[in-house]
Amino acid sequence: MFKIGRNDPCWCGSGKKYKTCHLEFDRKLENYEIMGDEVPDHSMIKTPAQIEGIRRAGVVNNQILDLVGEKIRPGISTEDLNTLVHETTIRLGGIPAPLNFEGYPKSVCTSINEVVCHGIPDPKRILKEGDIINVDVTTIVDGYYADASRMYCMGNVSAEAEKLVRVTKESVDLALKEARAWGHLGDIGAVISEYIYANGFTVVREIGGHGVGLDFHEEPWVSHIGTRGTDMLLVPGMIFTIEPMVNAGKADVVQDDTDGWTIYTKDGSLSAQWEYTVLITEDGPEVLAR
Repeated sequence: MFKIGRNDPCWCGSGKKYKTCHLEFDRKLENYEIMGDEVPDHSMIKTPAQIEGIRRAGVVNNQILDLVGEKIRPGISTEDLNTLVHETTIRLGGIPAPLNFEGYPKSVCTSINEVVCHGIPDPKRILKEGDIINVDVTTIVDGYYADASRMYCMGNVSAEAEKLVRVTKESVDLALKEARAWGHLGDIGAVISEYIYANGFTVVREIGGHGVGLDFHEEPWVSHIGTRGTDMLLVPGMIFTIEPMVNAGKADVVQDDTDGWTIYTKDGSLSAQWEYTVLITEDGPEVLAR
């Protein structure tokens, strides 16, 4: 599986010899693979330099979402939010990753009420009292990507909306406890789906988290429904998003045929999402963007 000489430079870019750096790590991976586990290849394991770059991107991404939290309110349009995110990203030395990504026309995704994800900012869509909105920001800094989203409640929202937003975030925080080195991706999906369904909501199956850092979307794909002890092994150096999309009604979704992007709940029920970018370490998960 790993064809590197003991005295060759380690593949991680540390400058150390392989035998004093990742040799034992790779042997451990091989042992897990022999036992039947799905193990990540080196392309999914970030080097120390890459991790530091992604960490810097996460700092900027968090600053942008913090400012959104300060400015968002009933009466402004989702296009106002797009302008805020775009201008702030540029001012902080970043690039808004969504802009022109596979034809997406804006710098941020703004998903309101029954919109599950990929809502396109629009000057005619004015936030009003009682709305819930997900603002999804992805930032490139010096070629590195960080990705996170937050929910915002506009004034007094319904009891159902408040619970949906709160429970969705709680599920991500619970998932962090399962994001442990030498655990499995299935552990993350299991704890999220168990908690969401116990609270009377459903989890969108078609859309999940993803590897991130060197590109917008990388391997692995992260399901938010899972079985403990299954799916890919989690190892130090992996970076991916945890971002469950949770519906108040049924889990089924539909895509807007007109814009080709916006995803709605099929039954028109409310939807909520929180997203973190997470680094797996030997000492536990590190949230790089939230």
